[in-house]
Amino acid sequence: MKFKEKLSLVPNLPGSYQMLDENGVIIYVGKAKNLHKRVSSYFNREHTGKTAKLVENIHDFTYIVATTEVEAFLIEINLIKKYKPKYNIMLMDAKSYPYIEYISKPYPKLKISRYLNIKKKDNKILFGPYPNAYAARRIVNLINRLYPLKKCDNQKELCLYYHIGECLGYCSKNLDQNKVKEMENEILSFLRGNDKILKDKIMEKIKIYSDNLNFEMAQELKEELNYVNIVMEKQKIDLSDLKTRDVFGFFYKDGYMSVNVFFVRNGKLVGSKNDIYVCLDDEIDAAEYYIAEFYTRNEIPKEVYVSDNLNKNVLESVVETNFITPVKGVKKGLLDMALMNAKINYENKFKLLEKEDERTAGSNEELRKLLKLPKLTRIDLFDNSNLFGTFAVSAMVVFINGKPEKKEYRKYKIVVDKNDDYHTMQEVIYRRYNRAMIENTQMPDLILVDGGEIQIHAAKEVLSDLGLNIAVAGLKKDNKHNTNSLIDLNEEEIPLDITSNLFHYLTRMQDEVHRFAINYHRQIRSKGQISSVLDNVLGIGQKRRKDLIKKYKSITKIEEASIEELSKLIPKEIAINLKEYLKSIKEK
Repeated sequence: MKFKEKLSLVPNLPGSYQMLDENGVIIYVGKAKNLHKRVSSYFNREHTGKTAKLVENIHDFTYIVATTEVEAFLIEINLIKKYKPKYNIMLMDAKSYPYIEYISKPYPKLKISRYLNIKKKDNKILFGPYPNAYAARRIVNLINRLYPLKKCDNQKELCLYYHIGECLGYCSKNLDQNKVKEMENEILSFLRGNDKILKDKIMEKIKIYSDNLNFEMAQELKEELNYVNIVMEKQKIDLSDLKTRDVFGFFYKDGYMSVNVFFVRNGKLVGSKNDIYVCLDDEIDAAEYYIAEFYTRNEIPKEVYVSDNLNKNVLESVVETNFITPVKGVKKGLLDMALMNAKINYENKFKLLEKEDERTAGSNEELRKLLKLPKLTRIDLFDNSNLFGTFAVSAMVVFINGKPEKKEYRKYKIVVDKNDDYHTMQEVIYRRYNRAMIENTQMPDLILVDGGEIQIHAAKEVLSDLGLNIAVAGLKKDNKHNTNSLIDLNEEEIPLDITSNLFHYLTRMQDEVHRFAINYHRQIRSKGQISSVLDNVLGIGQKRRKDLIKKYKSITKIEEASIEELSKLIPKEIAINLKEYLKSIKEK
């Protein structure tokens, strides 16, 4: 009733509307063909689930009138990107998928790429997407193993790969361009769906290894052949053309939207992706927004198949490709299969998602109220560690609306003294948020530190110097190193009930940042990460690191070298420092 007079003034025109909470923060953005009908619908009927929660938090609304539905759609997309509203239908798993990228110049090379806002790249050809990143990496590794592609960054002299027959000698002036072209044609043919070429190549290598009694290598390639057969078995659907197309199937029920996407490349079904998420909007608008957001992060194909209830003209104006609803034959069957998979995905997953959503969203809201924050969308968590006993690192993880946002994770090598918790926290907070200010990236609503008053004071001091007003809280442990309380914004200790959803929510975030820090250490000390290990030793810069790698090739050989031997390349005190560091990480 409190909006009755304002609602009467909303025009019957297309546009975008924005819902605001008690603090004037935009918590939801939508679009409508008819603003009056859509906005009124939030207040003149009963709602359930997440929509009821949204309506409960609406204290005001505003809107922008558009001249067309397409214009309204574009306004909606831009406002969602700008304000990242808490209750919006998307921004959940809208990630980009990996592609296999073939680079032809200055030399042929394969790599895994993820592009946002994909456009045509000079001298690059993309294959995919691959929803299974492992499959993409395995295919690239196999092709690199079978073909003499460029594998190093050396551009001045012939390297080891050339001498063992795994490179054509791209640094040589006598490079055989005919061999390069032949190899390129075979690789591209396979990536476009001709698996016979790669299978024949594998069989040829297996025979060579077998003839030379190298049965271990032959067995490894046999396993790769089996994998290729499995991958190709999944591509039985063949539309007998060479077009790239995506097929979207949507299923909506009880406030949840399930989506299934089929990826068809060169006429063959090469992969699929399922998603399920809370939907607060009209299901048609939700589906259209999903598609528009999807193609800001993934390659746009020649055709997109969608059901007839979606507005194909609007989608074509925003995405700039052909949207089609097939009516018969194999193509119609493919669309029907996508719709069926979306429904099955809903039936299999929505109960689990509903329970998880209740736990996560409820705990996030409880934390917001406990800390008296106006909103709590993004949380940055920090964990400072000196697990090796000598050198410190720090890790940051990000949770948005209660869920980990892994592309925002960051890791830091700390240069201050390892035992100085105060200055360690100051260093990482300064580096993180000074850069965020320079690059104008999103700031958090809350910073959570793994520690008590000391870490909180350190973070607040740096934030104050930077002119930033960001809430800081801490997670404090008892004498058994178990988290037992939350240090609030006034630095008062709030005991946590270990049986509560809030406790499990906070410890899940704490475990995630600790896991990320541990994995960083493991990466550094892994056998193949000699450069990363040397980066952590004070006094070893780029030149000394290069000299050590050139002579010793591995961490194991550096460990075996005496301080006197190392002192021929680096000063003795740094050699001692290096040996002590290697000893400490080995003990871990």
